[in-house]
Amino acid sequence: MSKQCAAWKADFRAKRATADRKVARRTARGPGHMGPPNGFALLPWLLMGMGAFSNLLQGRTPNPWVGGIGIITFNSLYIYVVFRAFDKRAREAPRTRWALVALGVVTCALALTYGGSWLLFFMLLGLATGSIMRGRYLGPVVLGLSALAGLTAGLRDGWGAINVAYGTFISAMVTAAILALSETVKELRETREELARTAVERERLRFSRDLHDLLGHTLSVIVVKSEAARRLAPHDVDAALAQVSDIESVGRQALTEIREAVTGYREGSLATELDRARSALSAAGMDPVVRRSGPPLTARTEALLGWVVRESVTNAVRHSGASRCEIDVAGSPGGVRLKVTDNGRGVPSGEERGARSGTGLKGLTERLAQAGGSLEAGPAERGGFQVTAELPVPEAAEPGDLEALT
Repeated sequence: MSKQCAAWKADFRAKRATADRKVARRTARGPGHMGPPNGFALLPWLLMGMGAFSNLLQGRTPNPWVGGIGIITFNSLYIYVVFRAFDKRAREAPRTRWALVALGVVTCALALTYGGSWLLFFMLLGLATGSIMRGRYLGPVVLGLSALAGLTAGLRDGWGAINVAYGTFISAMVTAAILALSETVKELRETREELARTAVERERLRFSRDLHDLLGHTLSVIVVKSEAARRLAPHDVDAALAQVSDIESVGRQALTEIREAVTGYREGSLATELDRARSALSAAGMDPVVRRSGPPLTARTEALLGWVVRESVTNAVRHSGASRCEIDVAGSPGGVRLKVTDNGRGVPSGEERGARSGTGLKGLTERLAQAGGSLEAGPAERGGFQVTAELPVPEAAEPGDLEALT
């Protein structure tokens, strides 16, 4: 029954998380979000040409075949231009600009030929121009188009040309402003989504690194201490019980650290990691030598070096076969260097090579690089294996006394 209840709870949590994600997406879009604009948004403005079309149908327009062909040509060019305005590559293509020029020629020809309601086509030309033009050329082009509209309308309609010129200018500038704002909002939304994806990836990477480092070290210590307890049990029950007690303590501490890793609030302590390293090395039958000197370090630097100590000692216990391991922390006001050296087999071949210099050390290298530091791992000068980590200390605390732990 308890397993069934746990399954129900897990299923309920998964469904609730899915629903929360859907609500978050709807909230991010906003209550009035209707999707990005497109060419259909500019099609209703073609109704401004209904006056000319009505005159054409009623026979009030001389040379109706010319007017009909002119309207069909104008509408076709207008639709072609405005639908290409919402794709940057198509908008900036030469054929789009030439189509806009052709639209302007047809507009001038119809306005000069018929005048009256046909002058409203200049405002539609302004809409098409505003949808295409961007940047520094927008102002000069719109002013030139408005002047052309005013001059053409002046030849046909006298003082009414002022309204035509003003309408052309306003239609072009307002359209350009609205579409530019829409593009900016779209870019900001895409940037926000990209930042969200990046944040998720960074958190996933952080959690995987923390989990790898925590469990790898903890399980290695538990295995080593379990073997020590098994060896000691037939001869020294008290010593074996002490190892079992250490296993329990390590397990409880691991649970706490995993909870902290899940919530993202874990900050390691270098001193604590050095103590754990000494205990793990002793349980594995290795002679630990730990030295630390220099001024106190910032919490961030201690946390990073703590991860290096943990991973290096774990690899030494699992793969080195060494009898001695030295951990040397040397700090100065400008930086700190950590060396973990064992006298084991050095860099073995095959599977152990990948285990000793694989995922854990790669993750540590990336962590230190983000903090401006570096990490190197390879054979030591006198044999064995050595891990060297260096970190800058931008804000050093007050200098302390030399500390040596052996």
